[in-house]
Amino acid sequence: MALLQISEPGMSPAPHQHKLAVGIDLGTTNSLVATVRSGMSTVLHDEHGHALLPSVVRYLENAVIVGHEAQAAQSMDPVNTIISVKRFMGRALHDITDRAHIPYHFVENDASHGVLELKTRAGLKSPIEISAEILKTLKARAEKALGGELTGAVITVPAYFDDAQRQATKDAARLAGLHVLRLLNEPTAAAVAYGLDNASEGIYVIYDLGGGTFDISILRLSKGVFEVLATNGDSALGGDDFDHRIYCWVLDQVRSKTPNFSPLTEEDTRLLLTKARQAKEWLTDNHEANLLCKLSNGTLVDETLTVQQFVSLTETLVSKTLGPMRKAMRDAGLSITDINGVVLVGGATRMPHIRHAVQAHFKQEPLTNLDPDKVVALGAAIQANILAGNRQDDALLLLDVTPLSLGLETMGGLVEKVIPRNSTLPIARAQDFTTYKDGQTAMAIHVVQGERELVSDCRSLARFELRGIPPMAAGAARIRVTFQVDADGLLSVSAREQTSGAESNIIVKPSYGLNEEEITATLKASYGAAETDKQARMLREAVVDAQRLIEAIQAALAQDGETLLSKEERDTIAQHVTMLNTLCQGSDSQAVKQATEALNQATEHFAARRMDASVQKALAGKNLNSLEM
Repeated sequence: MALLQISEPGMSPAPHQHKLAVGIDLGTTNSLVATVRSGMSTVLHDEHGHALLPSVVRYLENAVIVGHEAQAAQSMDPVNTIISVKRFMGRALHDITDRAHIPYHFVENDASHGVLELKTRAGLKSPIEISAEILKTLKARAEKALGGELTGAVITVPAYFDDAQRQATKDAARLAGLHVLRLLNEPTAAAVAYGLDNASEGIYVIYDLGGGTFDISILRLSKGVFEVLATNGDSALGGDDFDHRIYCWVLDQVRSKTPNFSPLTEEDTRLLLTKARQAKEWLTDNHEANLLCKLSNGTLVDETLTVQQFVSLTETLVSKTLGPMRKAMRDAGLSITDINGVVLVGGATRMPHIRHAVQAHFKQEPLTNLDPDKVVALGAAIQANILAGNRQDDALLLLDVTPLSLGLETMGGLVEKVIPRNSTLPIARAQDFTTYKDGQTAMAIHVVQGERELVSDCRSLARFELRGIPPMAAGAARIRVTFQVDADGLLSVSAREQTSGAESNIIVKPSYGLNEEEITATLKASYGAAETDKQARMLREAVVDAQRLIEAIQAALAQDGETLLSKEERDTIAQHVTMLNTLCQGSDSQAVKQATEALNQATEHFAARRMDASVQKALAGKNLNSLEM
């Protein structure tokens, strides 16, 4: 018999209670929060009517200021006013290669496990803590506007954020007191908002250029299903880089006109960067922009930047977005004629020459009917509303992908890919491995990410050990390694020996000390080095086979060499072994294979004699009748 849901008079039954959930776009330059009201996704404003919250945090002695007020103080207090903190998420000190125009005092200590920290008047602050202040402000705005406590939030991240950056974002949300329903890739969120708003179907490219990151995603939209076909991008390219080009240009102009120009102070650097950003935004709708300000040494800066000059200064940055677009198209197996539309996302796509470049590449005018600053948050709100349980009748299906391949290190420093790039999330895949040496009772498991054939060319994610393997002959053990990537793109790996049940696992939470260029350069390197990788893999495999043969022969010689072989025969085998060892140090895989075969042939008679001796030993003392039975 079915049970009825009964509630007290005047109270709403629990199953019909609307849960308060929001979508948050945690951006490099600006952040915002949105929710679904009366079936419509809408951005929430602050008490002054602002939708965008500048992603700026200023630390005072006993207070933290976030947003517009902090942004207004950035030039007079640059060390304690942090902007573009998203670019430092999941990063270590050595990853910040260009610090000349960054006024912060970076530190890194052992206690922080490699997490980058910034020295402020309020003490050391990590990018995670700084981002948490932005999220706290958005959480407070949402709860005030909605009149209650939030159930959870969907927080967007660049599609090309790596594991460390995603984990750092989750950590920041936890510090802010937010329950993360899901980390959602920004282009996917934009596709959700655009697809539902326009009832679009077909194959769409999402071109997302924000303040600090660039993503390109190709999705197939069909009746509520959003399937990511391929993704690519650059986690170190965004509007900030366009600002920096203007900043460098202004500095060059001033230096050429001012003899004995003194070095810039931290306040001067931030002031010029602020003026550069304002000039960039002004040039969106005007032919020229004036940069006027006075530096601390009394130098007057008065320069005029034209649209043509700006286009010339940033031409290479625009070109850097075209490479990932071509690779994503190739990965998806599509041509330009297959694309139904191109959606522009991110404030940096307001620059006219960005729009012209995209239009020229895809031979169609980009779609801009939704605000590029807001579309990501709107899509995240729609997904949050579904995950909170407020919409169950026509829930969306999001099929996101992992941007880079995941695998293990095998003998010879080779990579065995378990989950290839652009695999649909969530995903779990298992693969069997075995031991290399006789009697091996433990295995070191090294998890890596990347597209190259050698471990040295990929990025290390985690290491752990599987112990308790029963001692067996080499190759007899069966170790099943299982990779699981959840909907947030976070990885866990487990290993189990099939006969004994010995098991070990790890949730991959990598160190934050990651190279800024590695993840964005991985695919480029893999395409450019495909033939080199192929030759290197052939060599490594040949060397592994050769070393395995040498070890087996040396063990056999130690056991039976004196009794079954003459000195001349042992010397001949030794010469072959020496030659093979020498070739293993070289780069000719074919020579290694030929020498391995020569050693095999040189030891055939030895193997036959050992077999005969083994049979004789087994038959010793037995009669024919006992053998027949």
